[in-house]
Amino acid sequence: MFINDMSVISGTVFIHARALIQENNHEQAVSDIMSYQSSQDQKDTAQFDKLGAQWWDQNGPMGPLHHFTPIRLQFILDMIGRYDIADHIADKTQSESQPLSGLRILDIGCGGGLLAEPLARLGARITAIDASAPAIEAAKSHALSQGLEIDYRCCLSEELAEEIEGQDGAKFDVVYSSEVIEHVASRALFLDAIRRLVTHEGLVVITTINRTLASLATVKIGAEYITGHIPKGTHQFEKFVTPTELQDDCLSAGILLDHFTGFVPSVRGGFRTSSYMGVNYAAAGQLK
Repeated sequence: MFINDMSVISGTVFIHARALIQENNHEQAVSDIMSYQSSQDQKDTAQFDKLGAQWWDQNGPMGPLHHFTPIRLQFILDMIGRYDIADHIADKTQSESQPLSGLRILDIGCGGGLLAEPLARLGARITAIDASAPAIEAAKSHALSQGLEIDYRCCLSEELAEEIEGQDGAKFDVVYSSEVIEHVASRALFLDAIRRLVTHEGLVVITTINRTLASLATVKIGAEYITGHIPKGTHQFEKFVTPTELQDDCLSAGILLDHFTGFVPSVRGGFRTSSYMGVNYAAAGQLK
């Protein structure tokens, strides 16, 4: 069997398959293409589709994520400063009220836009993507009501990476993915897309959930089945990611994560940073 029409093949697979074909290994090329999977987990996407209209209801199922937003936002801002990202951009028009002016930031798995909106208010040029169409519609509607210009798109990270491949100035100064990687079908494909989307001097930020007995008790059992703060079925415990796994997977994709911190509940409400990473944690770094 031969492959003549490569236009239907995802760019990532195309490169690999073309090399096999050039080696006359057509059988392996076909096998690899047929086994290709995207980073999207259809079951998880369907779960979030059901919540599309409730993203901005702080008293609804997204309430816990609203409480979690300030510390995530602060971490992203702190990492932009820590890695001197603004020093590498041509636009030097930052001001006290618009400290992110000139920065091109990508939000992968943006949901309803809880992080995209405050970053846009700080002057960043935001592109925000999500696999859930209802979430993107909710995000667009809310941004419009706030007078914010955010480029929302319903697509996968690897699809966007393929779209901008070879385009000058199309990559992003900051790529962040918050509470998303524990929902993807393939971490390898997902992280490879991030590598292709960020500039060489850019910043990668990931927040996620550790796979520990503590996270099983508090996030999966406690929040989903006892308190009901999170809809049942939101998480799959086996897909939680340890910091070591995340760092190793990122290294394999060409991303060096060299800053980690935990997020823990604060006695004042909300969350604060901590050296304890047993449940929620964040990581940041750059391309190798």
